[in-house]
Amino acid sequence: MVVEAPIRNDIDEIMPGVIADRRHLHEHPELGFQEHKTARLVAERLESLGVEDIRTGINKTGVTGLIRGTAGGGEGKVVLVRADMDALPIVEENAVEYKSHHDGVMHACGHDAHTAMLLGLARVLTERRDQFAGTVKVLFQPAEELPPGGAKGMIAEGVLNEPHVDAVFGLHVAQEEAVGTIHVGAGPVMAAADRFSIHIKAKGGHGAAPHDCIDPIAVGAQIVSSLQTLVSREVDPIRHAVVSVCTFHAGNAFNVIPDTAELSGTVRSFDPDVRDLLQDRIAALATGIGAAMRAKVEVTYDRGYPATVNDEAMTAIVRDAATAVVGADRVHTKKPQMGAEDFSYFLLERPGCFFFVGSKNEAEGLVWGHHHPRFDIDEECMTAGIGTMATTVLNFLEQA
Repeated sequence: MVVEAPIRNDIDEIMPGVIADRRHLHEHPELGFQEHKTARLVAERLESLGVEDIRTGINKTGVTGLIRGTAGGGEGKVVLVRADMDALPIVEENAVEYKSHHDGVMHACGHDAHTAMLLGLARVLTERRDQFAGTVKVLFQPAEELPPGGAKGMIAEGVLNEPHVDAVFGLHVAQEEAVGTIHVGAGPVMAAADRFSIHIKAKGGHGAAPHDCIDPIAVGAQIVSSLQTLVSREVDPIRHAVVSVCTFHAGNAFNVIPDTAELSGTVRSFDPDVRDLLQDRIAALATGIGAAMRAKVEVTYDRGYPATVNDEAMTAIVRDAATAVVGADRVHTKKPQMGAEDFSYFLLERPGCFFFVGSKNEAEGLVWGHHHPRFDIDEECMTAGIGTMATTVLNFLEQA
């Protein structure tokens, strides 16, 4: 087990620079696949640290680099650590000196902190190269917020090879959790996120003569009601799932039955079998109801990010590292949540763990949630994040 105190001292020393990087990134947010200046800053920082084999332009704007340990001849395992770089199309409402300079674009989810933390981790590890064997691949990913996301494309371009990666780790700030706490769990921690759209073709007419029409609103209402039974009556209660209809558009006049109606919504699940079931049953239910009510119904179902599923052994490494860094009383078991993450694609390919770092500080008013125009974090959370990740990486590489 790596001793925590020297790492904590190193991190305390570099934290002013980490905070400066985070604030610079917050001031200059870029949307998915547009992170050109962010990627350039990342590459320059890595080069200044002596990181090797820096590669840019991966899946448009992604960046990777290698930190090779020199202890014991340098041979050993390869571990990948990922940070996402993209911002969101949100107008920032914070009154801070590092407020976004780009109107309508904001780091409202914490990716600026993720990028700054990974740059800080790179600095800590490059200064400790003589203390570990093996290789750390740092990966800065575009477009986590823009499905189909940036992870899948980076994987397709070979980031898990050259050299072959043995394990993957990532983190996310958690604005719903107290600053400096670590939340980690084995198995599914974030859901698969899919979307569906339902197009109802019927027969419009005068609202006073519904018998001459086929009412798409009545058909849609039946579909909405019936979809609510899928989770309550067809999914095993032990397996979690969500089906939500979030849009319903039909008609333009109070006395005219329209020809068509459009519904759309989201499906969240953890189990692949449940995901398959819901995809099949949504289509069957909607088209069946349409046929029974003499309307034609077309269903489109698009699969988004798969579930984020942590490996049990890798999770244990993170939990031990977090305990050493922040103390056992500040390490908590992560409960599965219905949000989605494209780090899941890395976990489909390699064992790994995605964990969460509390960033909320009620006393400072830093309580606004992710994707809110007033989202902001207590930057002290980055100390816990870097410390936990550095200890995780070193402990993994230390294993035979």
